[in-house]
Amino acid sequence: MEAPAAPGAQPRVRRRFPWRSVLCWLAVAPGALWAVVRIAGLDWRPFVQLIAFTPYAAAGSVLPLALAVLLRRWRQAAVAGLALALLAFAVLPRAIADNVPAVRGPVVRVMTANALFGRADPAALVAEVRERRVDLLAMQEFTPDLAAGLDAAEIGALLPYRELHPEPGAAGSAIYSRFPLRDGAVRRQPGSGFLQASATVLVPGAPELGFESVHPCPPAGWGTLNAWRRELSAQYPATPKGGLRVLAGDFNATLDHAPLRRLIATGYRDAADAAGAGLIGTWGPYDDDPIPPVTIDHVLADKRIGVESVEVHGTPGSDHRKVLAELTLPRGDNP
Repeated sequence: MEAPAAPGAQPRVRRRFPWRSVLCWLAVAPGALWAVVRIAGLDWRPFVQLIAFTPYAAAGSVLPLALAVLLRRWRQAAVAGLALALLAFAVLPRAIADNVPAVRGPVVRVMTANALFGRADPAALVAEVRERRVDLLAMQEFTPDLAAGLDAAEIGALLPYRELHPEPGAAGSAIYSRFPLRDGAVRRQPGSGFLQASATVLVPGAPELGFESVHPCPPAGWGTLNAWRRELSAQYPATPKGGLRVLAGDFNATLDHAPLRRLIATGYRDAADAAGAGLIGTWGPYDDDPIPPVTIDHVLADKRIGVESVEVHGTPGSDHRKVLAELTLPRGDNP
C-alpha cells in the first residue's frame, strides 16, 4: 500500500511527452530548410537536384502550416508561414506576366528543342516549324541521322540557313534560321563534351543578333556537379551596352538554381518567366517515370528585346518539350 500523502503536500503531476510539438517541428523543418537553401542560393550537394522541384515544395509547404495551426502550435506556425512566404516569393512571379515596356521592331519566333540522342521525329519537327512559323530553331542532342531526316522532311524550304554540328549521342548542336547567318561557330563544353552552335543572325530592320544553342552538363550525379556549375558559369553573359544576344536551349537548370539566376542577372530576361509561363515543365521525363516535370529548357533574351508570348509543346520521340518564344527586336540598321 502507498503511504498517504503528507498534509499540505502537492500531488505529483506526470509530464506528458510533447508529441504534438515534436510532430509539428518534424513537419515544418523540411520546408524551412528548403526555403533557406533556395533563398540563399546554396546549390551544394545534395541540394542541386532537389532544388529543381522548388515549385512543388512551395505548394506542399501549405500542409505543415495548416497542421501547426490546427494543433495550435504557434511558434511552428510562424516558422512554417515564413517558409511558405519565402518560397511563394521565389516561385509565384513566374506565373504572372511582367509589365515591361513595349518594343517596336521585327518579330522573331524562336524555338528550342532537345532531340534526345537524335530520336525526335524529324517530320513532326518540320511540321511544327511550319505550323508555328518558327524563324530560329536551336537544337541539342543533334545527330547525323536527325540532320538527314530533317533534310528529307524539307526543313531547308522553311529555314534555309544553318549552323550544324551533328554528333552521335548527346553532344551534337544545331541552329536553323529563316534569316541569313554570319560568323557561325561552335564550342565544346570541357566537362560534358556537349557542343554549342552559335551564329550572328541578320534580321531585316533589326540590329545584329547573337544566337547560341545552349547545352551545359546535367547535374546527374555527384561527379558532374562541378562541371555543371562551371559550364553554366561559362555561358556568355548579356552585353547591355553592346550587341543583342539570345541564348536558347537545354540549360539543365531551373530558375531556382543560383548559377542560372546569376547568368540572367547580367542583363537577360527568361522569356517564359516574363510571359507568365515560367511554371510549365519542359522535362519530365514523360515515359511513365514517377518524376514530376521541371523547367530546364529556356529562352533567355537580352532585356532590350520584348517578349510577346511563350508556348510549350511536346516533342514526339523526345523526353523534352519544345519552348517557343515570340520576341520583338528593337529597330536597327540591318538591311
